[in-house]
Amino acid sequence: MRVAFVSAETVFHRDTETNRRLRTVVELLDDAGHDVHVYCTQFWDGEHATFEREGITYHGVSVELEATASFLVRLPFVLARARPDIVHVSAQRPGQVIAASLGATLARAPVVAEWYGMDGVPTDRWRKLAARSVDRNLVPSELVATWVRELGVSEQAVDPIANPIDVEQIHEVEPGEQADVIYARRLDEGANLESLLLALAEHRDRDWRATVIGDGPEREAYEQLASDLRIEDRVTFAGDRSLEERIAAYRGAHVFAQTAEYCVFPTEMLWALAAGCVGVVEYHADSSAHELVEGWDRGFRTTSEDELSDTIIEAGGLEYRDIDDEFDEYDGAEIRDRYLTTYRALQDASGLL
Repeated sequence: MRVAFVSAETVFHRDTETNRRLRTVVELLDDAGHDVHVYCTQFWDGEHATFEREGITYHGVSVELEATASFLVRLPFVLARARPDIVHVSAQRPGQVIAASLGATLARAPVVAEWYGMDGVPTDRWRKLAARSVDRNLVPSELVATWVRELGVSEQAVDPIANPIDVEQIHEVEPGEQADVIYARRLDEGANLESLLLALAEHRDRDWRATVIGDGPEREAYEQLASDLRIEDRVTFAGDRSLEERIAAYRGAHVFAQTAEYCVFPTEMLWALAAGCVGVVEYHADSSAHELVEGWDRGFRTTSEDELSDTIIEAGGLEYRDIDDEFDEYDGAEIRDRYLTTYRALQDASGLL
């Protein structure tokens, strides 16, 4: 299948969760042998309009990321000439969704928009128009699906497709040092690590060890809080770690705690759950993390710090595991098939096969 991905900004312009999500989908399809092309703003040197990187062809629709008008004017005609089977556009910029929709119409191809929601989904008229101009809106979670439906599209026009993990890689990594509780996230203003530290401090009389993976502007403040709570000798601030190191840590840990206030999809938590951790989630209105543990016998949802403190003890009483096959459905091959199923259903509906 020939798939045209559209995003003026890519992970090579700016490394964000939104851009990484699109890059992951591109790689999943490319690895499966599909003909994948990315239409973006040029990020490479030289005058060549195309650039190949790791087997993926990038097309420079315009030269400068700030040249928005040039990108939007050229995009429909570029897509029309490319004649893709499907157009997959990032909704990070609503203007490019509308332009890509026009290009898909000229190419007689269905179009899907990818809404990641890292900055929320404002309900302005351009986003409403963008959501209604595509054949399907794709989102990472039910939380973001709700935001997109508020743009005026039906429930049938929105498909939640989770971020993928690599189940085989989890099996290949040996379990690391044991920890009773583990937390992993960038330590910024939304991390809300204080909830976990306060909950752990309630159990100073018990024998436990906790690991915090991640770095960021609030790390020093959290380290000071652990000291003030007199638990600094039990909490290891491990800093940033590679994916392989994180997997090893998750396989060695017993409980993964998710307390962040904002999370469109808890990718690190998913890696940890698949690596055998019991999941404890502190519920927040702008976090989708609770969706992963609802209805699961090794998952807990809490709504207060007192409840979190008690739940950590309860979760610690469950069997330790270093693998959980319950989450094999999130493997990259399964997630790729979800995208392909959506693409093909839209093609069938359009009578293009």
